[in-house]
Amino acid sequence: MMQKIKQAFGVQDMTVGRPMDSLVRFSIPLLLGNLAQQLYNTVDSIVVGKYVGDTALAAVGTAGPILNLLIVLFMGISTGASILSAQYFGAKDRVRLSQAVGSTIVLTIASGLVMTVVGYFVSPWLVAMVTPPPEVAPGATAYLQIIFIGILGCGMYNILSGVLRGLGDSLNPLIYLVIASLMNIVLDLYFVRDLGMGVAGVAWATIIAQAVSGALCLIRLVRMRDTVDVNRQTLRLNGQLCARLTALGLPAGVTQAIFSLSAIVVQSLTNSLGTAVIATNVAVMRVDGFAMMPNFTFGTASTTYTGQNIGAGRLDRIRTGTGDLMKLALGVAGALVLCILLLGGQLISLFTNTQTVIEMGIRGLRWLAFGYLAFAVSQVLQGVMRGVGETMTPMWISIVCTVLLRLPIAYLWAYLTRSPAWPNGHPDSIFASLLVSWTLNMLITLACFRFGRWRKKLEPQATKA
Repeated sequence: MMQKIKQAFGVQDMTVGRPMDSLVRFSIPLLLGNLAQQLYNTVDSIVVGKYVGDTALAAVGTAGPILNLLIVLFMGISTGASILSAQYFGAKDRVRLSQAVGSTIVLTIASGLVMTVVGYFVSPWLVAMVTPPPEVAPGATAYLQIIFIGILGCGMYNILSGVLRGLGDSLNPLIYLVIASLMNIVLDLYFVRDLGMGVAGVAWATIIAQAVSGALCLIRLVRMRDTVDVNRQTLRLNGQLCARLTALGLPAGVTQAIFSLSAIVVQSLTNSLGTAVIATNVAVMRVDGFAMMPNFTFGTASTTYTGQNIGAGRLDRIRTGTGDLMKLALGVAGALVLCILLLGGQLISLFTNTQTVIEMGIRGLRWLAFGYLAFAVSQVLQGVMRGVGETMTPMWISIVCTVLLRLPIAYLWAYLTRSPAWPNGHPDSIFASLLVSWTLNMLITLACFRFGRWRKKLEPQATKA
C-alpha cells in the first residue's frame, strides 16, 4: 500500500506529462503537510484555551507575530533553497544541486544557533514592545523563550522540507510532519492537562516535535543518493551559490519580516482592545491559518513547477500549468469560504467556551471569508514569478499592501469606530483592514503579472531552450 502511495505521490518531475496530473500529485501531499503543520499552533491554542483559559490563549497569540518576525531568516533561506533546488533538478545538474543542498544545510545550522541566542534574550523586550495586558505578558515571554531554545528544529524542517519539495518530493515531508503533529498533540495534552505546565507545556511539546520532523528531513536528503549527494565534500558553504541563494531568498525574507512587523503593530492595536479581543483574534487567526494553507500550497506548487520547467527550458508548459493551478486554487478557496460561512461558530468554539469571544470570532471570519478567493489568485501568480527567479516584485507588492495600506486602514477604522462600548475602536478594524489588503494585493498582482518587467527573465531561458 505504501509503495503504491509513493509511486503516485513521490518525487515529481514536473517537466514532463500533463501539467494538471503532476500538479495534483505534488499538491495533495503538500496541502496535507501544510494543514498538519498548522496543527502545531492550533493544538497549542486549543489546549491552553480549554485547559488553562483565555489569558493563556491570549499569551500564545501575543507571542505568534513576534516569533514570526524572528524566524524570517529561515523563510529567506527556505525560499532561495527551494528555487535553486527546483531549477537545478529540472536542469539535471547534479553537481550544483548537491552543492546548493550542502550549503543550505550548513546555513540552516548556523542560523539556527544564532537565532537561539538572539531570540531567547530579546523575547522579554519584544513582548513588552507590543504592550499586552499585565496578566498576558509573562506567559507570552515564557512561550517565546522556550520556542527559541529549540528553534533549530523548526529551521531544519521548514528549510529542508522546502529543498525536498524543490526536488519534487512533497510526500515524505508530509509523512514526517504527520508524525511530528501527532507527537505534538500527545505531548500537549500530557504536559498541560496532566502535568499542569500551562503555556510552557505547549512550547516544550512544540520544540520536541519540530526537532523530530527536522531530523527526519535531514535523514531523507542524505539517503537520496540517486538524486543528490550529501556528504563531507558538499557540506560546505559555496560562496557563489550562497550569493545566489541569498539574492533569491532575501526578498522573501524581507516580505516575511514586513508581514511580521505589521502583525506586531496590529497586535498592539489588538492588545489595546482587551483580553477578550486578543483571544478572539487568536481563534480567528488559527482558523484563518487553515483557510490559508491551500493558497500557500498552490503558491509553493506554482514556484516549484515553474522552477523545474525553467531549468529544463520548457517555457511552453508554464502558461498551461498556471491556468491549471488557478482552477485548483479558486475551487478549493471557494469550498473553504462556504465552510467558514456555515460553520464559523463551531470552529471558533473549539478554542474557547466564552460566548462573547465566539460571537466576535464569527463576525471576524465573515469579514475574512471572501478574501481567501483574492489571496488564491495572488499566491499562484506570485509563485510563478518566484519560480522564474523574480522575487522582488512579490516583495514590493507585499510592502505596499501590508504596510502602506493595511496599517493605516486598521488604525483609522479603529479611530472612527470609537464608542463607549469600544473606547479604543471596534474589533472590526482588525479584520476589515485585512480583507481590503488582500483584495488590493490581488489587483496589483494581476497588473504586475500581465505587464511587469519580470517577464524579461524568461528571455535568457528562451534563448537556452
